[in-house]
Amino acid sequence: MNADYGAPTELAGPLQQRRALYQPRLPPCLQGATVRVEYGDATTTIDPTGAHAVAQAFPRTYGQRLVTFLAPDDTAGAGKAVDEVGVVFSGRQSPGGHNVVWGLHDALKAYNPHSILYGFIGGTEGLFANKTLEITDDVLASYKNQGGFDLLGRSIDQIRSSKQVSAAMTTCQNLNLDGLVIVGGVTSNSDAAQLAETLVQKNCKTKVVGVPVSLNGDLKNQFVETTVGFDTVCKVNSQLISNVCLDAISAGKYYYFVRLMGRKASHVALECALQSHPNMLIMGEEVALSKLTLMEVINKICDGVQARAELGKHHGVLLIPEGLIESIPEMYALIQEISILHNNNVPVTEIPTQVSPWAAALFQFLPPFIRRELLLHQESDNSAQLSQIDTEQLLAHLVEAEMIKRTKEGRYKGKKFSSVCHFFGYQARGSLPSNFDCDYAYVLGHISLHMIAAGLTGYMATVANLKDPVHKWRCAAAPLTAMMSVRRHLRGPGAIPIGKPAIHPSPIDLKGKAYELLREKASSFLLDDFYRTPGGIQFEGPGSDAKPITLTIEDQDYMGDIEMLKLYLDKVKTIVKPGCSRDTLKAAISSMISVTHVLTVMSHPLNAELPLYHFN
Repeated sequence: MNADYGAPTELAGPLQQRRALYQPRLPPCLQGATVRVEYGDATTTIDPTGAHAVAQAFPRTYGQRLVTFLAPDDTAGAGKAVDEVGVVFSGRQSPGGHNVVWGLHDALKAYNPHSILYGFIGGTEGLFANKTLEITDDVLASYKNQGGFDLLGRSIDQIRSSKQVSAAMTTCQNLNLDGLVIVGGVTSNSDAAQLAETLVQKNCKTKVVGVPVSLNGDLKNQFVETTVGFDTVCKVNSQLISNVCLDAISAGKYYYFVRLMGRKASHVALECALQSHPNMLIMGEEVALSKLTLMEVINKICDGVQARAELGKHHGVLLIPEGLIESIPEMYALIQEISILHNNNVPVTEIPTQVSPWAAALFQFLPPFIRRELLLHQESDNSAQLSQIDTEQLLAHLVEAEMIKRTKEGRYKGKKFSSVCHFFGYQARGSLPSNFDCDYAYVLGHISLHMIAAGLTGYMATVANLKDPVHKWRCAAAPLTAMMSVRRHLRGPGAIPIGKPAIHPSPIDLKGKAYELLREKASSFLLDDFYRTPGGIQFEGPGSDAKPITLTIEDQDYMGDIEMLKLYLDKVKTIVKPGCSRDTLKAAISSMISVTHVLTVMSHPLNAELPLYHFN
């Protein structure tokens, strides 16, 4: 473990120094030392078919009320005493993570100047071992608005086993923590929910809250519009992609295959496509929905290459998410067989001989480099090391073979197909965060403190209206259980929930406005070389407050819609009261019967439209 975590570092670069001077903006409700806490209705789960399973797994934290934070007024009471708080990086490093700590520190010191903020060194392993660093102004000075997680570091990203949960609770008790803030993505916040439930069961006073920080942008639901780091990563990658696009059109003879981050969802790839306008984007969600085989994906790409060749264009840029390979049915099944053998401790050298006959045939069909990569040991969550599987090279290899075949058959008469492959994975994770990510993370840090002061546990800090300027942001806290679902084997009526309730990665909404925009532009992107050059991240002047395209066009305001519903319900109560006319009463009853019938049908397990899940 690096002994220098938290040590002051010299900001050698002039841009680093200027970024450290940027003061993140706060919405009006967070500009004082305290806030007014408004409690809403009790919550249910994102998927009604799994509500019973979630309630059983989290009996003490399920169904908690939605909470909104408002500017204090004369009616606002004092919050609970907060003296010691801990914070841990549990997810993959993501630009803006340091600003969560900064915001938490500033809010904590404003709330109680004598309080102490502990950072756990080395991620969750530091939490288990009680390895701490006291976060002070001097410690933070070198990390404000900076990329990476090097203030504290990170490790295995899980608080899951009984031993791990027990060690975390022991640390919380030994430090007498009033609150523990867990910074991470879907897995980390699922673990945060379980830890919160356990601490309540054990009468431990520590409140556990989560913060949505993930460069993949897949922690997305009715409460979370986007995650910290997603904007920065997409802007950095989009600049690299646009550079590649200009290189491709300049040389006129290469196809660039670019793989981007995104394991279970293609959010990064979609956002980058809308920002840079490459010729093709193959999304895992499309492949999974259409159940495209590997060769069908290859033929789809080859058809695009051939269409461009007919226009005299022998270059192009193709984007794919790193999780694409798991979206291809036969590849996913092969990966699952290999995973089972890994879990049974079968030696790597023997795995190819112990898979099923059809899997063995597919394995032998694949190029040697892909075979080696598929056999790599799994991640800490037992998933395949997708970042180490060169899917872009696999596609380029098979496309070249297919184009040679088409040439021999006389179906393709263009120039020889040539490819260049890239994986834009780690280049953006340590980038200086955008203004949006700096502000967003700093605000979430503040909200985290107010959640703890309000006595909330098993909640996530959330902000709505992110598409608008900071002064219009709505600050809230949503129960983690409300974001949970249970994976199921089948898609459609009668699907049976299996496994443990958890927060799952949210796939691209193929009915959403962002995907619709991509489909509208797909033909132009493919044939017209309509490349867009967004340039580097702007920190000052025009463009410095630009936000993700997918965020701005989706126009999600769940909290605002909840308020609108309450407004109309209140109007009904005002109009329909004892003394109103018989006709008014009958009209209200008829309308309510119709509304409740529609809502019952929509929420009934046998009629609900179920999300698409893999067979695991």
